[in-house]
Amino acid sequence: MPHSHHSHSGQFCAHATCTLEEMVQQAISLKMDTFALTEHIPRDTADLYPEEVDAQKLVEIFDAYYPEALRLREKYASQITILIGFEGEWIRPSSHTIIKDLLSRYKFDFFVGSIHHTLTKPIDFDHDMYYEARTIAGGSDEDVFAAFFDEQYDMLKALTPPLVGHFDLIRLKSDDPERNWTTMPAVWEKIVRNLDFVASYGGILELNSSAIRKGMSEPYPKAEICKEFVKKGGRFALSDDSHATSQVGLNFSKVLSFVENTGIEEIHYFTPKTDNSFDTSSTNRISKNIIDHGSKLVIRIFTLSLSLQPILFSLNCGSSDRALFIFNNVEIAAITL
Repeated sequence: MPHSHHSHSGQFCAHATCTLEEMVQQAISLKMDTFALTEHIPRDTADLYPEEVDAQKLVEIFDAYYPEALRLREKYASQITILIGFEGEWIRPSSHTIIKDLLSRYKFDFFVGSIHHTLTKPIDFDHDMYYEARTIAGGSDEDVFAAFFDEQYDMLKALTPPLVGHFDLIRLKSDDPERNWTTMPAVWEKIVRNLDFVASYGGILELNSSAIRKGMSEPYPKAEICKEFVKKGGRFALSDDSHATSQVGLNFSKVLSFVENTGIEEIHYFTPKTDNSFDTSSTNRISKNIIDHGSKLVIRIFTLSLSLQPILFSLNCGSSDRALFIFNNVEIAAITL
């Protein structure tokens, strides 16, 4: 009964492949219980990527995405729980305006609060653009890291996103993506500040497996960040950040091993919400003693609704490439990754 909270399709994202329905079908084939659709929000003309030519077209694409997501949720309701959300951007003041407009026009189950730009420059598209941001920030990786986490803090305060996306994405194109954050005291101070704020409003950090797909040894965020968030009572959810059917659930087994080694004892997931609020302080979390099948991990429900029936299960990730999900002593799903 695995789940993922972050996905994109080629139908509504220029740097992805496959249709939205194909992404859902792949999640079903992997026995996923919950799969979130989180297409990118529109951006201003100044912030278009090289493959994009028209800001108005991005608006039209998103407006087409929402009804398609509703159609798929209804069509596959008996096979999978589909969450409808979006991945936000935080580039310039207009980003906040765009997000507020979407929230006023559509009903979402949740959304992902992400940073893909620093000082208005894309920091995960390619090295050249990352270097531009680094130069503007002062010339060093630490300079642009500090700017990234300051902008992330602004985003967190403005939006209080239910799910915080790829918390330390800024390391992707840096000179040493594996560098321990605690070796940079000025940057680490900003990280801890941001974690304090996320914990204060009950936000969730995603454990984003795409970092492993892109060559790093750990998901976003790195272990030292996760351990610090655990100390603060922070909560985590699984995400694959898939941009193709081949990436759905990819490297989840490695993330689960990371979870065990990091001391994370609970994984949460969202369910469809029944009101127009993103208040994470009044959520149901239902659990019981787990069956010991090798992993000490409890999977809990994280929901913005108060009318949820208990769904409790344990997880076995004893092998390096297989995740086994068990409910009431019965194997209900196994994924080979």
